[in-house]
Amino acid sequence: MTTASYTSLRQDDADRTGADVVLGGHVALNPVGRTLLLQALPPVGHVRASPAATHLRDRLDQLLDELTGDRIGSAFAIRQHGQLLLLDMLRAYVDQAELPSGWLRALTDDRLHAALRLMHAEPSKPWRLETLASASAMSRASFATHFRTVAGMPPLTYLNRWRMLLAQRALRDGDDPIGSLASALGYTSVRAFSSAFKREVGESPLRYRHRLRDE
Repeated sequence: MTTASYTSLRQDDADRTGADVVLGGHVALNPVGRTLLLQALPPVGHVRASPAATHLRDRLDQLLDELTGDRIGSAFAIRQHGQLLLLDMLRAYVDQAELPSGWLRALTDDRLHAALRLMHAEPSKPWRLETLASASAMSRASFATHFRTVAGMPPLTYLNRWRMLLAQRALRDGDDPIGSLASALGYTSVRAFSSAFKREVGESPLRYRHRLRDE
């Protein structure tokens, strides 16, 4: 879940001829999302003028209109436009940047799209390297090499981390028993799931859930 904060802007500030308007905001991500973005993006991203970035002006105009309009529901609208603006900026940046190896680069790689779609849609399935390679129309060796180059990790390591991300979200937002969650993610026992979770996250699933609920 994300939340966006804002401060008001006076209409006369926005209407001054020739004046520059600087908009600043803050989007709070859940811990998992924040970690993923910090790993995949530099501290500062420069979005250059391009066809992919032209719609950012429309989004900024909508946001500015809500900031200065003082209309009913403006606080809600500003939060929504703020989140969409972040998404638009990420899309424009990804289209322009030379991304480092990682999950974001993998998601934008056309050759890996089919394999990632399979893993994301059915994370509980015991995917084999040969099956994923075939879906991507590559040999086993070529697929493994390309996946590691683009994603920064082997395919089955990616699958395990995807399962752990889903587990963290379920433990944070839901009340499913640990056994049900383990089964839904493809683990044959609670013990196997708990061991995998602790290796990846650093604490057991129950401790993780309790800690987040107590914060």
